[in-house]
Amino acid sequence: MAKLTIQIPDELAQRLEPLQNRLPELLWRLLDTEPGQTTQQPLVSAETINIPEIYQEVLDFLLKRPTPEEIIAFKVSEQAQRRLQALLEKNRSGSLTSMEIAELDVYEQLEHLMILLKARATAK
Repeated sequence: MAKLTIQIPDELAQRLEPLQNRLPELLWRLLDTEPGQTTQQPLVSAETINIPEIYQEVLDFLLKRPTPEEIIAFKVSEQAQRRLQALLEKNRSGSLTSMEIAELDVYEQLEHLMILLKARATAK
């Protein structure tokens, strides 16, 4: 297996640290291909990057510059809640794919972020 060394800003390194063991998988996702499909030149374009819907939902909410009250009241959509429930059920049965594990991790990270935001908004 090849070893890749890159220089990145310290802030990015800190943000990537919790994802260290999943970086190869995330890079494959970025290239929109599966591991083992190395014979073809992968295409990279903004349209092929699959950002989980929940991520976009939270980003769209934050881009609106919500007030502390809006942050405290924030809830993800019914669709996102149903998807999370489905992922949790598959997790309990041990049948998650690696992509679903990554998606579930995104949900957990965003939940943690929103808990911190709500705590800060409540303190104001």
